[in-house]
Amino acid sequence: MDLEKRNEAYEGGEGCLTTVIRIPVRIVVLLVVIPVRMLWDVLTACGRALDRVLLRPLGRALEWVWDTLLAPVGRALAWLVSGLVTYGVVVPCRWLYRWVLTPLGRAIAWLVTTLVVTPLVWFFRTVLTPVGRGLAWVLWAVFVWPFTALYRWVLTPLGHGLAWLGTVLVVIPCRWLYRWVLTPVGRALLAVGREIVAAAEVAWRVAGYVSRAVGRALKWLAWHLAGRPAAWFYRTVCTPVGHAVRDHLWRPARRAAVAAGRAARAALVSAGEVVRKARRDAWRALVGDAAARQPLERAHVPARTLGSTTTAPGAAPAPEISLRKRG
Repeated sequence: MDLEKRNEAYEGGEGCLTTVIRIPVRIVVLLVVIPVRMLWDVLTACGRALDRVLLRPLGRALEWVWDTLLAPVGRALAWLVSGLVTYGVVVPCRWLYRWVLTPLGRAIAWLVTTLVVTPLVWFFRTVLTPVGRGLAWVLWAVFVWPFTALYRWVLTPLGHGLAWLGTVLVVIPCRWLYRWVLTPVGRALLAVGREIVAAAEVAWRVAGYVSRAVGRALKWLAWHLAGRPAAWFYRTVCTPVGHAVRDHLWRPARRAAVAAGRAARAALVSAGEVVRKARRDAWRALVGDAAARQPLERAHVPARTLGSTTTAPGAAPAPEISLRKRG
């Protein structure tokens, strides 16, 4: 009800043209939609009837066949296959592994241990281990121990002695020289350098003040000796002369040049008009006036018979000779 009221209110607020257009459009749409809806209803009814008459009984029959025949047969086949696999493959393989492969593997492992591993272990412990220890002791006694003894009893004391001599002869004198000679001299030189740098900074500042004072003095002298006379000469001589030249020479010359240019352009324009007119007159004298010739050429002349001035309706026109020569 609310929707219908809204539609009525909306339609009432629209103009007559919209209402007049809407009614034929709705009629045309209704005529197009009605057959489609009827066809859809017919197809829906046929589908429901087909489902009720054919599909549902067929589905029930297939369900009965599955539940009554196929499912029991499948269960029986699955039980048979499972039994065959279990008692035909799994049980014999398990029996073969337990009573044949396991004792055979244990026997092979016992034989390998007795014939190979035990002799190799006994040979390693009884023969190779003492021989390796003897060779290691010989290598230690021949190669390692002499170098160890040489390093421990010869090179180490010699290195300690050389280090003590180097300390006594080089390090202690260098340390004494650095502490009591080089350090005071370096401090003195550093102090002198700092004083020189400070003096240079002060001298630089003083020189800056002096330079600015000298520059100002030179600027004052230059202004009073050259700048002021030049300014006076520019104001009192050059400016009046320039104004006079501008007012009495430059402006009249520019006005005269502009007037001469305008007169020259006007003369050129008039000369061009005279040349174009003379050219048109010459062309008109040579070829004639085209505007006067076109009406004569376009005028309809009736056909005449040969040797007569009368016109015949079916006679062919005689060739005519123009009175003017065409160029």
